[in-house]
Amino acid sequence: MKTPETEDSQREKAPFSYTTGDRVTDGLIEQIIKSRGSSQDGDMLQQILTTAVKLIDDKATRGDLKVINSSLKEMRYAFKVFSKYREFPKVTIFGSARTPEDAPEYAQAREFADRITHEGYMVITGAGDGIMKAGHRGAGREKSFGVNIRLPFEQRANDVIADDPKLVNFKYFFVRKLIFVKETAAVALFPGGFGTLDEGFEVLTLVQTGKSSPLPIVFVDSPGGTYWKSWFDYLRTHLLGRGLISEEDLSLFKITTSVDEAIREIVDFYKNYHSLRYVDGTLVIRVKRPPTPALIQRLNADFKSLLVDGEITSSLTALAEEANEPELAHLPRIVLKFNRRNFGRLRRLIDAINQYA
Repeated sequence: MKTPETEDSQREKAPFSYTTGDRVTDGLIEQIIKSRGSSQDGDMLQQILTTAVKLIDDKATRGDLKVINSSLKEMRYAFKVFSKYREFPKVTIFGSARTPEDAPEYAQAREFADRITHEGYMVITGAGDGIMKAGHRGAGREKSFGVNIRLPFEQRANDVIADDPKLVNFKYFFVRKLIFVKETAAVALFPGGFGTLDEGFEVLTLVQTGKSSPLPIVFVDSPGGTYWKSWFDYLRTHLLGRGLISEEDLSLFKITTSVDEAIREIVDFYKNYHSLRYVDGTLVIRVKRPPTPALIQRLNADFKSLLVDGEITSSLTALAEEANEPELAHLPRIVLKFNRRNFGRLRRLIDAINQYA
């Protein structure tokens, strides 16, 4: 059975093999791309336009087209807004829109946002009131992004971010959540309702399954607060206790009542670790400082279970297959055949890379 995934894999083997099936239409699509002066990533643009034409052939309903149309337009605009600030790392803050300004959680979120900006980060929130407004108050308008959802009640942009060019409004939650995760380097969660728990589990699921790169996830409660402690007790009893998650999955996040610890969790994650990517089934971890032989020896001793075969090795230069990212070519690498299953354990490996740098 042909699926979008198999069609995409065919395209990777032979560019432009994903077509409408009509040579005239395919030629027009190619002309459109060339007329806009786009040669870089033209294959991706060709697929997007081809998919639009295929919707005609599929006789897609107007309702289906509305979902695709709104989603694509919202993503395009959000990418445009964030593209101007790509050099700045960002922290996404989740939390309740109903938290009053005199609540200890509000004060925690405001202090956290203020202090994380002094570490060079910008802040993304859902743009509403409560914890979201606290995040914007702490970060300040200039260092804030608003990712707002249009609802018939409760959710309007707070007065800190309202009318700012870094405010983006969304119709669909799933597109909004995509932007939250795609554009961030870390996530901080404060007490909240269904939405906050949904966002927390969404991020954990993406990292646990490798659909998102590893990133620091910190759950912050007020001093003496038990919101996240009770949530963690539920995880241990009903998820871990029944074998629905693994012990190593608990390494994907940290729970704290200390702003100091929350800040340290994020900053320390990037102390040596920079980023990662896969190259033909090989995991390439970019680091800021060349790994010593002692570090590589320690990683092989402690994390052999992560390997499909071979050993963990190092490289002072980029792999040949990484030529499309020349801006990262100067970074040293740690290379391994990762099993792409134990992402909680992979997080521990990254912690070791930072600890023993």
